[in-house]
Amino acid sequence: MSSMKIVKTIFLKAPPEHVWKFLVEADKLATWFHQGEADLKEGGDWALLINTLGKEGERMCWGKVLEMKPPAKLVHTFTHPHLQEVETTCTWTLEGVKGGTILTLVHEGWENFEADPFGMAANHDTGWDEHFTRLRRVTG
Repeated sequence: MSSMKIVKTIFLKAPPEHVWKFLVEADKLATWFHQGEADLKEGGDWALLINTLGKEGERMCWGKVLEMKPPAKLVHTFTHPHLQEVETTCTWTLEGVKGGTILTLVHEGWENFEADPFGMAANHDTGWDEHFTRLRRVTG
């Protein structure tokens, strides 16, 4: 099977230095995605936490930060229970342009999920759209 990847590009009305904070700072991740366990650090583990009643503080998704080049590039692994701990990879690139930032996410590795790689990628494709709608609001 060929490599499956989600590619999303959005335009944000804020400079890369501002957008970067919303990708790596735990409290700012909470404003558009989910609360971070801690700020992301190169080479470190990261996790986002559940806020559902009775499950508060449990890990929702997690991975390892592979590369950080502030404020231009972030690469980390990504998994969660529904992926049965199969690791995918997210690569975020931020390009400063007049008036804001072009943010691109490449989320790949879906072919490694044997049960239903297309279905799992399609679900995450929709999920990223929902999260990016909130990211536009909080960064602008």
